[in-house]
Amino acid sequence: MSGFIKHIGRHQDRKVAIIYRVVPGEDHMCLVCYPDTLPKAFHNGIMSVIESAPGQQAENLADALHRNLLSDGRQILETLHKEGMIKKVRTKDIIVTPNATSHIHLDELNKIMDGISSGDEAAKKLADMDERSGLVDPTKDRAPLKVRSESDDLVDYSDMSDSGIAKQRMAQATKIAAEAKSLNAEVKRLKEEAYNLDSSLKPKPRKKAVKAVKVPKKVAKKAVKKAVKKSDVM
Repeated sequence: MSGFIKHIGRHQDRKVAIIYRVVPGEDHMCLVCYPDTLPKAFHNGIMSVIESAPGQQAENLADALHRNLLSDGRQILETLHKEGMIKKVRTKDIIVTPNATSHIHLDELNKIMDGISSGDEAAKKLADMDERSGLVDPTKDRAPLKVRSESDDLVDYSDMSDSGIAKQRMAQATKIAAEAKSLNAEVKRLKEEAYNLDSSLKPKPRKKAVKAVKVPKKVAKKAVKKAVKKSDVM
């Protein structure tokens, strides 16, 4: 029980929140996000759900994220999908650390978790891990998983194929571009307000540079000769 928190693991050198232990139809893959790389609001919201009692009792973190909101009122799981923050990685590349002295790969943990109903051996393995590291028995009653319909969206954020991810990235880029345009307009408005309150803040107009007149070579030569003759006469 010493400090073990479910749904947390490591992918290479980064901490991950394990949203789905397995991807339907792809038992060797899982869905994760990287809390430490997300904006503060997302990080705090996700970690708060993970560390809560319902979060620790959920078989998949997605169950708990679906029922909780970010500080701005958006549903966490839905927003993670829409913002393209959920990644698909191989379960064997995820390491779960039950305690400070042991670790297990997610694919191995999945076999134990999924085999709990198939015989006493799997149940015993899970019981041993539970005693050592605080894993929650997956046979305990939990709230049913709510599946969100994406039929009304232009982009299917549950599609984790290369094509699906590419469309999500394009939708995200379009959204960011629209936000940037809105921010630029806000910057312009705030500057105008500042100038109205204190005109000294307004940038001084630059002096217009005097444009040099290019004199044709023939004209220049004639002018020089004329000046020389005039000086000789004097």
